[in-house]
Amino acid sequence: MERKTGDYVEGSLSGSHYQAFVPQALPPEPALVYTPPLIAQLERANQALGRLDGITLMLPDPALFLYQYVRKEALLSSQIEGTQSSLSDLLLYELAEAPGVPIDDVEEVSNYVAALAHGLKRLREDNFPLSLRLIREIHGVLLRGGRGAGKDPGEFRTSQNWIGGKSPVLATFVPPPPSHLTECLHAFESFLHADRDAMPPLIKAALAHLQFETIHPFNDGNGRVGRLLIALILCTEGVLREPSLYLSLYFKTRRQQYYQQLDAVRRSGDWEAWLLFFLKGVETTSQQAVDTAQRILALFAEDREKVRGLGRRAGNALQVFEQFVRRPILDAPTIHKTLSVAAPTVRSAIAALHDLGLLNEITGQRRNRIWIYQSYYALLSEGTAPL
Repeated sequence: MERKTGDYVEGSLSGSHYQAFVPQALPPEPALVYTPPLIAQLERANQALGRLDGITLMLPDPALFLYQYVRKEALLSSQIEGTQSSLSDLLLYELAEAPGVPIDDVEEVSNYVAALAHGLKRLREDNFPLSLRLIREIHGVLLRGGRGAGKDPGEFRTSQNWIGGKSPVLATFVPPPPSHLTECLHAFESFLHADRDAMPPLIKAALAHLQFETIHPFNDGNGRVGRLLIALILCTEGVLREPSLYLSLYFKTRRQQYYQQLDAVRRSGDWEAWLLFFLKGVETTSQQAVDTAQRILALFAEDREKVRGLGRRAGNALQVFEQFVRRPILDAPTIHKTLSVAAPTVRSAIAALHDLGLLNEITGQRRNRIWIYQSYYALLSEGTAPL
């Protein structure tokens, strides 16, 4: 079904004219058509999401899984925007060691982690609604410091932006001009606040993500905020207890198809094709996350048995091993500060774990050495090679 999803308005820059797109308010009109394939895909996505939500509760330490998972998502979401960080760069940055890429790249990833934490705190502890104000707050955290500091953190844009090309005349897409931004954003906020029973939460998240990307309300960081919104909406709607669904790897590996689906909605109103793509992403990503969590649990169980085989040295070695379970890249002083264990004992335990093949040293130095739990890191970092 073809439907009109917005209007084009004329703009000009330096004497050149272009067409900017102003989207109609959600939900789509005419209403969405729930075809049998769409209904079936929605059911599969909901089931997969339910399994993901359930396994996070079954984990011995759900916060541990989320700690690493959120960092992987932050990295992938930032890579889509062009940063060149790796997961080890981020973990080294958090360990206060120099990463192997420009510091601004790692700051952007670290800010993503902080932005998600800020949004969840406001929603849960402060009982604050998912609103334009909160979106601006999240954006302010996301762009603080580094390259984002000069891009008006926390403020909606007051000038025309565009996607692709050196000017809006040559762009692949031009979002609404500033004069239409307030109207578009207020309509978007009204959609976010709509009755929970008005439509399935996954459909709401899918529509909201695309609409936000179309409005493109900030000078920078729109893609990252738009992806954050998916997890925040699903938590707000009560579908997820923890923010455990992240679609950045799915979008990253299907970038061309992702952009084509966004464009198809704007050109012909093909919301149904976008929903099928999005819901398939939810199903695929949920299954991948459950599989990864199960493999991580199996790895920990197997490696703990190896450590227990150390005999008298097993007690201290297990304490140190558990620190690497929490953070796969560490140095001896950090472990010493965390545990009530003497520094020589920590070094001895690390040496024992290294002899077992569990830890590798990554600096090549004799002093200030840094160790990585390589098998765990390999599981966490699947799919995170920079684009």
